[in-house]
Amino acid sequence: MAYPLTSSADIARPELVVAASWVDAALEVIRETSPRTIALAGGSTPRPLYERLRDLDLPWGEIECFFTDERCVPPESPALNFGMVQRALLGMRPRPRLHPMPFATRDPESYEALIEERLGASPALDLAILGLGADGHTASLFPGDAALEEREHLVRMVERPDYPRITMTLPLLSASKVALFVVTGAEKRDALRGLLEGEDIPASHVRAARVVVVADPPAAGEG
Repeated sequence: MAYPLTSSADIARPELVVAASWVDAALEVIRETSPRTIALAGGSTPRPLYERLRDLDLPWGEIECFFTDERCVPPESPALNFGMVQRALLGMRPRPRLHPMPFATRDPESYEALIEERLGASPALDLAILGLGADGHTASLFPGDAALEEREHLVRMVERPDYPRITMTLPLLSASKVALFVVTGAEKRDALRGLLEGEDIPASHVRAARVVVVADPPAAGEG
């Protein structure tokens, strides 16, 4: 099945929110969105945000969380995004339903089938929480990688020098009602500028109906 992207003429300019308390700013976006389906970014940046999700008065027991990408590593590895999220949500009651990617079996087709089962044949997430790499990557969509051109599948494998990975593709991320980028650190400054100005970096190709970028002052060049 082909999943066309939104045309460039329909892309809304990202909304930028700069805040020293970037977690509070991101929580406000999530509260406004009131999502029932969420894609969670991995890596170290979003963990403080996940640890504060319990502060939001949302029906967490009814909310389903998927993952934007995952590293295919042993379950005890600190590099596993699913493990990071589990630790961040430790003690949260009720907790959202987590749908981990099949990092052990490396089976992107089964995750795509799960998404279609839960969200329908033309799935659209309410919210995708995304990170931004210094090279402009988001999820496990890296500059120059063939996964950026994927239009037939919602999920696919990506081979990287560090670990094999599974990632959501641009058609699925772009179908989100809200894409929330969380960006911290001065090393992300150039990538953030590229995202805001629509440069040809992977993150700029996420064409959600609404794109919000929450950044701390160093990332925004204000500190």
